[in-house]
Amino acid sequence: MNRHAGGCHCGNIHLTFETEIEPPQIEVRACQCSFCTRHGSRAAADPAGRLIILVQDEERLRKYQFGLRTADYLVCRECGVYVAAVAGDGEGARAIANINALDDRMQFSREPVAVNFDTESRESRLARRRSRWMPVEMRFSG
Repeated sequence: MNRHAGGCHCGNIHLTFETEIEPPQIEVRACQCSFCTRHGSRAAADPAGRLIILVQDEERLRKYQFGLRTADYLVCRECGVYVAAVAGDGEGARAIANINALDDRMQFSREPVAVNFDTESRESRLARRRSRWMPVEMRFSG
């Protein structure tokens, strides 16, 4: 299992992306929505992998929603870094990681695929995320 660590700039939010796929083989997506383009997001997920998100101070975690409001985009209130998006709650929650927030981000060398999901319905968006995003576990230590 490959483990890729990272998080926000100030250290409040820590990420661990676990996958069997080598970084150069992972599909990198460049969503063309206004949020992702403004953050320069390069997103990745492995449906057979897992993302662990550890938050030191929950008060400094901002969960931002927009559009169809089907996911929480996690942004650190302290340093402003967008680290991941999470859809759903509990055991059924799924996520993508912003690989720009990973320490070894340069290993994810595939050219990002530009994607646009503006025409999706709420139901089709949720179904896509269930099938393409990865399981996520959120932990709070503060």
